[in-house]
Amino acid sequence: MLKKEKLLAALRLQKTVSVGPIQAKKLIRATGSVEQIFEEKTKNLAKIEGIGLRPLLQLKDPETKAKAIKELEYIEKNAIDTVYFLDPDYPRNLAQCIDSPILFFKEGNLNFSNPKIISIVGTRKMTSYGRAICKELIDGLAIHNPIVVSGFAYGVDICAHTAAIENKLQTIAVLAHGFEEIYPKVHKKYMHQVQENGGFITEFWHEDPPLREHFIQRNRIVAGISQATLVIESSEKGGSLITADLANSYSRDVFAVPGRTSDAFSKGCNQLIKNHKAALVTCADDIAKLLNWDQSVKAKPAIQKQLFVTLDDTEQKVYDYLLKEGKQLLDVIALDCQIRLPVLASLLFQLEMKGLVRPLPGKLFEAV
Repeated sequence: MLKKEKLLAALRLQKTVSVGPIQAKKLIRATGSVEQIFEEKTKNLAKIEGIGLRPLLQLKDPETKAKAIKELEYIEKNAIDTVYFLDPDYPRNLAQCIDSPILFFKEGNLNFSNPKIISIVGTRKMTSYGRAICKELIDGLAIHNPIVVSGFAYGVDICAHTAAIENKLQTIAVLAHGFEEIYPKVHKKYMHQVQENGGFITEFWHEDPPLREHFIQRNRIVAGISQATLVIESSEKGGSLITADLANSYSRDVFAVPGRTSDAFSKGCNQLIKNHKAALVTCADDIAKLLNWDQSVKAKPAIQKQLFVTLDDTEQKVYDYLLKEGKQLLDVIALDCQIRLPVLASLLFQLEMKGLVRPLPGKLFEAV
């Protein structure tokens, strides 16, 4: 944890309008410390190459300082872990990116020391093909014990996180908002599992909402923190292609799963491969070989896929109901099965972990 004075100065600098991460690092290195920036005379700061007049005028804005003090109080009150870009535990890959955040916040059981880190991204409107290949690839990579990074969104993101958890792998969810927000809200049920098997990181302050521009900003961390980025499914435009471009700009490996030319959510991947922006991969061995991961690593005990799952009476009741009725809303399931919502939410999560039920957007659930 940074000392209070240093953390306050870092927060002020981070929140100063017109000062991005690149300029922030220039100011810190030129003055010797983040605290010294706010002690230095403006005329001396103006001599630093690449720092314009507008940012300098905004640096000592009293309103920004007041906001930073409020955020510092929240951090102290809630014991939020902070990671500064000059800290020894700052992720090594991310530190190599010129525009990496000077400060981010983390929750959970995170350990950035593992060099094998892969980001897995793709469409929020994932197909059954995409879901199957995502799980298959993570199952196959589990022997190498990588960290799996994604953005906690619908579709490929949450599939990657849950598949990592099923394989006892650390997973990192990079958020596009502060810790007081949950987006999407339906993913609240996964938070405990992610924290137990890794955790969350964000550069956004606790009340910052999930704005559109925040997702693009978030994507550079997803690309930068990893050794490689894997795109599972993507349309011709979308956030996952932005993440792939960012990974390329950081000289990181990019992989893409191909699909039929007629499939809307394979067009982005096919385009990456066609334009030589990503290597074509169809199995976990392709990825391991391209990354030169140690093939002699001792195999982890394989997680046995359950052919016959034992269910209690209530679980069986809900599963049979979904088999008969098909896709159903959470509230409707609760009403028809006469189960209280909090109990049902936990029960559905257990069925999901057993591979019998899957959640869908809009609080819908269906039997697998």
